[in-house]
Amino acid sequence: MHLEIRQTKDGSNTLYVPELNEHYHSVHGALQESQHVFIKHGLEHVLNLRKDIKILEVGFGTGLNAILTYPISLAQKAFIQYDTLEKFPLEMKVVEQLQFDKVILNPELHDAFLELHKAPWNEPVDVIPYFTLQKIHETLEEFVPPRAYYDLIYFDAFAPEKQPELWSDKMFDKLFQATRPGGVLVTYCAKGSFKRSLKAAGYEVEALPGPPGKREMTRGIKPVE
Repeated sequence: MHLEIRQTKDGSNTLYVPELNEHYHSVHGALQESQHVFIKHGLEHVLNLRKDIKILEVGFGTGLNAILTYPISLAQKAFIQYDTLEKFPLEMKVVEQLQFDKVILNPELHDAFLELHKAPWNEPVDVIPYFTLQKIHETLEEFVPPRAYYDLIYFDAFAPEKQPELWSDKMFDKLFQATRPGGVLVTYCAKGSFKRSLKAAGYEVEALPGPPGKREMTRGIKPVE
């Protein structure tokens, strides 16, 4: 798959896939989108409730969400198990060309960012005392998650019109079963059909202010029985 490096409006880079006419992140700001959607309204929300959490990410991609999560676990001494799905890993030369250390990251995180990408697949790796990474070389369709296991799901797949198979009722039923009571799913998407699928699966759906360039984002909460 051909990939092109594109700079977004906040100065951070993303990847563009010509054959899909799709970007890995918002062109209005890759960093701003990840921080707003997944960190502020996902991770920080859950860490207000507990300090020992299990995260499932649908779409490891560039590793941006993972490297933004990593220093928070260290700073707050929050134990995070970070499971992430990715069927098509990026080559290291592409990862290095993103230059995240120069445009969006504290330079001290550069080595950690590369280590996340170099970590072996399908086995847990203790990156730091508070952060365990497991990269799973599977699609969401193939993945069989534990029941009522994850506190937080980063749903960061390509847009519904690009990967409709990942935005089906069947997939959200699977994710709902994998979410522990009180756990949440966050995503940049705010389409009505998607929110209806979340509700049909059993999530309580919240429409939240979106990152720059988007009016809304979505958070689904699994009710506590």
